[in-house]
Amino acid sequence: MSFTAADEEKRRGVRRMKRIATGLLAFATVVYALATWAGAAGAGSWTGYVAAAAEAGMVGALADWFAVTALFRRPFGLPIPHTAIIPTKKDAFGKSLGDFVGDNFLSASVVRGRLARIGIARRLGEWLAAPGNADRVTTEAAAALRGVLAVLRDDDIQAVVSEAVTRRAAATSVAEPAGRLLGKVVADGGHHGVVDLIAVRAHDWLTVNHEEVVQRVTEKTPGWTPRFLDHQVGERVYKELMRFVTDIRDDPGHAARGAIDKFLADFATELQQDPETIARVERAKAELLARTEVQDLIASSWAAVRSLVVTAAEDEQSELRRRIRDGLRSFGQRLATDAKLQAKTDGWLQDAAQYVVETYREEITALISETVAGWDADDASRKIEANVGRDLQFIRINGTVVGALAGLLIHTVAVAFGA
Repeated sequence: MSFTAADEEKRRGVRRMKRIATGLLAFATVVYALATWAGAAGAGSWTGYVAAAAEAGMVGALADWFAVTALFRRPFGLPIPHTAIIPTKKDAFGKSLGDFVGDNFLSASVVRGRLARIGIARRLGEWLAAPGNADRVTTEAAAALRGVLAVLRDDDIQAVVSEAVTRRAAATSVAEPAGRLLGKVVADGGHHGVVDLIAVRAHDWLTVNHEEVVQRVTEKTPGWTPRFLDHQVGERVYKELMRFVTDIRDDPGHAARGAIDKFLADFATELQQDPETIARVERAKAELLARTEVQDLIASSWAAVRSLVVTAAEDEQSELRRRIRDGLRSFGQRLATDAKLQAKTDGWLQDAAQYVVETYREEITALISETVAGWDADDASRKIEANVGRDLQFIRINGTVVGALAGLLIHTVAVAFGA
């Protein structure tokens, strides 16, 4: 246990008060001696009153000196029972102090009652609504967020994100929701635009790649056929493909479009109802999630999110910080004026405080008792004396004065009744 400069100053104050109290005892002793000597010399009856007052003052001073000293040490080093109370009973005092704090300060009723009287929710709302406070909270929150992101290891977070996303995706069925979505798109005709786009792009590709299509068809013909015939076959195939694609592009009622509609509608139904189709989709999902490229993409998402958040937290004019400031200010205004929200918030705070005191009361009281038990007995005694000893010296002074007055009163009564 260390002593601070403030403790040393208090100890000097205690020593000054000790000198005053001891000086008063010495004064009473001198007065008693002089009064007794004067009385023996025939100075008069008044010496009896002075001697009685001084004697009683001496007794009171000595008794209170013994009582005060016995709290911290053994008077004159003598092993007198029930002395040096603080050093010898330190651990018991620590246990009693812990129990006292637990019973009187860490009870649910005391904590809830105190929080209810304070009205934390209303005060917090008024503080947040006051100009500048929301900005201060936002600045501190941004600094804390940057600090948290700085100490977090990217590898650990990426592993956690990857595992969480993979587990969530693996546990979520995609076939049935995809089937419902596809069925709604087909029913609303939302896929027609995609079919139109594919038809247009196919027509444009065939237009640009005429020679390549003919060449590919020519390469697939038997080797024994004449070259000019192979070229004619290629041209014929190209023209049929171009005609087919052009008809699909230009005719909204083309049979191929109807076939596509029926295929998509049937596939949407199978995704929702056919166990085999559902199983195939889920297997494909699992295989996709297991691919290294997908896992790398999921893991790398943390780096992108981290960079985005850090940049936004550092920029005072960022959308993130602006929204936080506006949200805090708006919440503060509501909390300052909305009685229902205040009651609900105060209730949450009281429930949280009650949970803390009920769950950790023993740990808190044990901290007090264990801390006191860990103190050195002599150091603890000196530290306590430094903090309360000055007031205790007034007990000695009061004992001297009250003892003198009591002695004077007793002597006066004795003389009055002829004792």
